[in-house]
Amino acid sequence: MPQMSKGGKYIFGWSEIREDGALIFPTPAVEEYKLHQEQYIYIVSGSKQTGGFCVMSEPLLSRSTLNHILKENPRLADKTLKEGELISYKGRKYGWLTLKDNGVHISPSLMQTLDIKTGDKLLAIRSSDIAFTMGAKGSLIQKACAYKGVIEVF
Repeated sequence: MPQMSKGGKYIFGWSEIREDGALIFPTPAVEEYKLHQEQYIYIVSGSKQTGGFCVMSEPLLSRSTLNHILKENPRLADKTLKEGELISYKGRKYGWLTLKDNGVHISPSLMQTLDIKTGDKLLAIRSSDIAFTMGAKGSLIQKACAYKGVIEVF
């Protein structure tokens, strides 16, 4: 797993948004965050710097100090919120997606909300012990584009 700079974040690989909205997560991220055991994931809008979105599983989120997100947003927690619909909470947007074959389907309206589009390559970045980021822009993306080694595309 490459590290773009000494002491910097580790990356798992690139994922390209396909024509049908499919996005396959890099296998190392799926394994590290144990997504192969999950049917759904939670997504959180990315930072202003990196864009894209963060990916979390329900077990990791519910056992973390961020579990108040689910407690204070029951429609998100029980998935009565429409799949791919985002709700605002404390400056970020939250939603859920069905996980199938290590990937998700991103609707055109969700892409528009997240400011991503078909054909974009998102960089899977280790963010914390409960989430990884599918980054769309910023300095880490630029470093990955200039990286001389191999970064796998999923």
